[in-house]
Amino acid sequence: MRVATASVAARIGRANEDFTGAVPTAAVLVDGAGIPGTGSVCRHGVAWYAARLGGSLLGLLSLGRDGGLPALLAEAIEQVTDDHRDTCDVTNPISPSATVAILRLSDGRIEHLVLGDSFLVLDRAAAAPLVVSDPREVMISRAYESALGATTKGSDEYHRVLRDLRANRNQPGGFWVAKDDPRAADEAITGSCPTSEVTGAVLLSNGASRIVDRFRLADWPEVMAVLASGGPAEVIRRVRQAEARHAVVADDATIAHCTDLGEA
Repeated sequence: MRVATASVAARIGRANEDFTGAVPTAAVLVDGAGIPGTGSVCRHGVAWYAARLGGSLLGLLSLGRDGGLPALLAEAIEQVTDDHRDTCDVTNPISPSATVAILRLSDGRIEHLVLGDSFLVLDRAAAAPLVVSDPREVMISRAYESALGATTKGSDEYHRVLRDLRANRNQPGGFWVAKDDPRAADEAITGSCPTSEVTGAVLLSNGASRIVDRFRLADWPEVMAVLASGGPAEVIRRVRQAEARHAVVADDATIAHCTDLGEA
């Protein structure tokens, strides 16, 4: 498998809170998340959490461990939580968390997992691309949009509404992300298909998927065509142009484009 990656921080001088990496038979993308005050409960920060979780996942995947992807993600969450359990308030609602996308080649099949609002797209030879996403956070966030829009960004009321939104995280009926509880991995969206049916795949953080789901600059077949001709950096370049054109605050944007999926 070949993997081409690109990852660009939201702005110069700011830590990139995304992570991506690959081993011969798997690719991982982690999109870290935090809210104001995270630094008061975790001295490491969101970028550290994302990189540590991604590194743990790659280590477990490289070992060729038996078991499904949720089990591996649960083990990685537990490892990272143990890494800072003694120094940070890991169970605090504002401690670092992350969304996760994983692709793995195994015994002639492509396995995938998505937890949170990252995207994974499989480019299929005889059908439209299969788009794998977890819409729960987006659906729940919409219920808070009007309340957030009616307050001043950064105000006490604004942060109160954000806390109410975050109270839905890793709760039944809410949305699920990687944080301190490994049981969240059981809520991930998973699936598999024969390797012969897929010509390529891409993992995207929600800062990169804006090319489709926010700015409508392309549909998923068009994104796959851009990746084939210009690579991940070209997709991110187009997103940055759209952010500037529409005066939208930039987000960390990360892509892992996987090809030659029949080869280890």
